[in-house]
Amino acid sequence: MTPLLPTTPATAPPAEAPSTALQTSGRSAADDIEAFAGDPNFMTSLARGLAVIRGFSQDQRRQSIAQLSHKTGIPRAAVRRCLYTLSRLGYVASDDGRHFALQPRLLSLGHAYLSSTPLVIAAQPFLDRVSEALDESCSLAMLEGDDILYLARSVTSRIISITLNVGSRLPAYATSIGLVLLAALDDGDLRAYASRARFVQYTDRTPASAPALLRAIDEVRRDGHAVADQLMEVGVVSVAVPVRDAAGRVVAGMNVIAQSARCPADALVAKSLHPLRTAAADLAAQIMP
Repeated sequence: MTPLLPTTPATAPPAEAPSTALQTSGRSAADDIEAFAGDPNFMTSLARGLAVIRGFSQDQRRQSIAQLSHKTGIPRAAVRRCLYTLSRLGYVASDDGRHFALQPRLLSLGHAYLSSTPLVIAAQPFLDRVSEALDESCSLAMLEGDDILYLARSVTSRIISITLNVGSRLPAYATSIGLVLLAALDDGDLRAYASRARFVQYTDRTPASAPALLRAIDEVRRDGHAVADQLMEVGVVSVAVPVRDAAGRVVAGMNVIAQSARCPADALVAKSLHPLRTAAADLAAQIMP
């Protein structure tokens, strides 16, 4: 495959870091909703309610109307109505009348997806098999927007400082699974992603620009797997391979994650690549096209 970049590309300076690690463009939720203005079948109120739900995060579990309005770009009055409706339905609650938090009932929405998706249902035994064989945590994630979304995990007792659970999101450009999934995009979609991404420099090894990312993608396409050696956090390394459906389309990525001091990148690749590829192939055989 022809490389996406010439041998000596010009280096672009990294973009200014966004206010949240999960933000990958300058657009707000309100901007995305506004793009559907004029569509008579588009429910703006529903879109706003979902945007308010997504405005909560692990770092900001309790938020005020003003905070959510600033984060989403949605007017305060609309945010207030969304929160009122969500609270009446049991999805959010407030203990002081000013700050709101998500409630456990919201998990039923995610469970409906996870319990009805063949990929997720079939994946767990294969993740467990890899995790038990390597004594490392193994995860499955898919590309969702500009981030990867974790769908299933098999976790060991080894301590990794990054906290990842089903439903966690991380920027695709700084993760091994993300690099595998970006490598599966056609060149046009990949360049579009690279041009709109806002590159946060988590470590000195994180891709800091579109050219740096495209060089990394060239390596993934050449090797058929991705290595994230301390891209997201110092001391953490992971290796990922693509998961394909029965028709050969890349639908997810599977990885193992380890502490680099105990298992450097080369060692992790050597011990994990065959088990990962075998598990991914076995899982693909069970996924309907």
